[in-house]
Amino acid sequence: MPKDDRKPNWWQAFWQSVVRYESEKVTPALAFRNALGITLPLLFGVITGSLTGSVIVCTGALNVCFSDNEDPYAHRARRMLAACALVSVAVFVGSISGHHHWTAVLVAAGWAFAAGILVSISGEAADLGVVSLVTVVVFQAFPSGWERAAYSGMLAFGGGLLQMLLSLALWAVRRYEPERKALGDLYAELSRAASSSIASSAAPPASAQITLAQHSLAALSRDHSVESERYRSLLNQAERMRLSLLALAKLRSRMKREDEGLPEVAILERCFPIYARLLGSIGTWLLTGESAKSSAECLEELNELTAAMQNPARDERSTVAAMVLDARHQMDALAGQLRSAVDLAADATPTGVMAFELREARKPWSLRLKGSFATLRANLTLDSAACRHAVRLAVCVAIGDALARGWSIRRSYWLPMTIAIVLKPDFTATFSRGVLRLIGTFAGLVLATGLFHLLPPALLPEVFLIAALAFAMRCFGPANYGVFVTALTAMVVVLLTATGTAPKDLIAPRGVNTLLGGAIALLAYAVWPTWERTQVSEMLARLLDAYRDYFRLVRDGYLQPDARFDHELDRARLAGRLARSNLEASVDRLMAEPGTTPERLQLLSALMASSHRVVHAMMGLEAGLSRSRPVPAREAFRKFANDLELTLYYLAAALRGSPLHSEELPSLRDDHLAMVESGDSLTERYALVNVETDRLTNSTNTLGEQILDWTAMQPGTKA
Repeated sequence: MPKDDRKPNWWQAFWQSVVRYESEKVTPALAFRNALGITLPLLFGVITGSLTGSVIVCTGALNVCFSDNEDPYAHRARRMLAACALVSVAVFVGSISGHHHWTAVLVAAGWAFAAGILVSISGEAADLGVVSLVTVVVFQAFPSGWERAAYSGMLAFGGGLLQMLLSLALWAVRRYEPERKALGDLYAELSRAASSSIASSAAPPASAQITLAQHSLAALSRDHSVESERYRSLLNQAERMRLSLLALAKLRSRMKREDEGLPEVAILERCFPIYARLLGSIGTWLLTGESAKSSAECLEELNELTAAMQNPARDERSTVAAMVLDARHQMDALAGQLRSAVDLAADATPTGVMAFELREARKPWSLRLKGSFATLRANLTLDSAACRHAVRLAVCVAIGDALARGWSIRRSYWLPMTIAIVLKPDFTATFSRGVLRLIGTFAGLVLATGLFHLLPPALLPEVFLIAALAFAMRCFGPANYGVFVTALTAMVVVLLTATGTAPKDLIAPRGVNTLLGGAIALLAYAVWPTWERTQVSEMLARLLDAYRDYFRLVRDGYLQPDARFDHELDRARLAGRLARSNLEASVDRLMAEPGTTPERLQLLSALMASSHRVVHAMMGLEAGLSRSRPVPAREAFRKFANDLELTLYYLAAALRGSPLHSEELPSLRDDHLAMVESGDSLTERYALVNVETDRLTNSTNTLGEQILDWTAMQPGTKA
């Protein structure tokens, strides 16, 4: 292979992250209500002549609008109310700390550290931290006394509250629309999965949609109305149908390998398009309100196909007969789940409602608070990427603020503000945002300059221009950060001009400060980077931890057939999906880093495929809990399960730096052979476990070899 071909095209991947335009993130309805919240206070100020106070209200609305999205209303209300409170406190603290240079610098640095460490809690917490940090820095440029600062804080809180009320205005008449949309997307994705082949090397289908639906319906944990119970039941059925579809897809593949001409294979081939049509109809009803059409005919056809899935003439002790019986049971279960889902989707009655509580998804606020503090304490070490980001952010904001004040740069708050916005925990986000921040700022300044020459110098046209720019920022900004910065820069310049500041006093300082702030942020990250290649192993280890917890519950289901683990399994699946999505995001960032070799990326891709096979086999075992009759657990199964857990534990430890050699791992193949030889291999549950654990053994052994290769490629080790 030529040398050039072996170089990872990280520059192309990085540039794609800069120019990417994600049209699915365009949100005109959200943009309209956010623009309205920003503009109404200004219109009121123009009419009453109190523009100064109105600008502060507008600032509160502007900062809180970044916490608005299409989440379920209860989630949205809590998040936006927290943003209102935090922004108002930031206005107060910024106003009273701006009198003395060093006090202002220390306060900004401390707030920056707090904002940076919030990355360890969640993306939402990190966003609130950055917004509040920017607010502190801006209001430090306009110091005032205690009373005036408190008054400004209340005005900003009022602006944020106005934005929140506009966001929640339709709560009463469209109470469950976000939940319905999330469920509709989930059923539509299940329909697509049923109409295509399900590869064991790919992530389980509809993972992202199920995670979103779980998150959406968690807000209904205390709502016991008929509608909320119906939506929770639809989510429950969707989770179970996903397992059934995976199990049937595996059975179809196995039966094809035995004999592709089997009539039962033809029956299964006819079933999957029907499953797809029914799931698609349910999704359409949830998304559009149209009732499922032809569902009765589809269900009747499924009943006929299920009844035909039997062959009494064949030797009942054969492997094929066992697979046919397994498929028959699974088809029965899936048909019942589809009937229930159709009833739930077509009627507003509690027909077919199954209890499915998500209380565990919403812990009491005191427990959540304790958990967040525990997470923060755990990340107060330089071994934590979040802590390194917090230190880097605090130092850079302090340096930027001190330089701007020491050099008496006009509009100096733009310098530390740029640092706060550009500097992110990872390379790709920092440098792509830095590039887009510079391009977008200068484009916005050029746009504002042109608009000032075209529009008449009057307040009312400027207010409507602010409304248009705010709409563009919130509608098209999420699709590309450069568009966001262009619209925001132009809007801020026009907003400050409306308060009486000359445009020439704004445009040049904004450009200089943005250039300096961006340069400081990029230089700091270059001097002390947090490379994604140092984080991806931990992300992979967390995925193995989540899969180990999930498998332990599946194992307990076989060892304790009289016990129920439904809620625990729901939590474990959600944790596994979250860990997998975090790993996938980490891999995406790794691809855009310089110095990443194609060998590492290829191995990581193969490693992730093996992890998908592992979880597919685990899900097959879970599906067997409901579709096979309980029998006494074999001691050999207990040993296999314990050794599998131990293997996953050792592999996760190796990814975290513990030395490991292949001979130290338990022999899963020996365990599996001993298990196959124990008990009656044609007993339904034993046969199912034998097959799925065989796949689990193969995929885990492959995963182990790949992880040992991966750790050998890490810096400081010998390949």
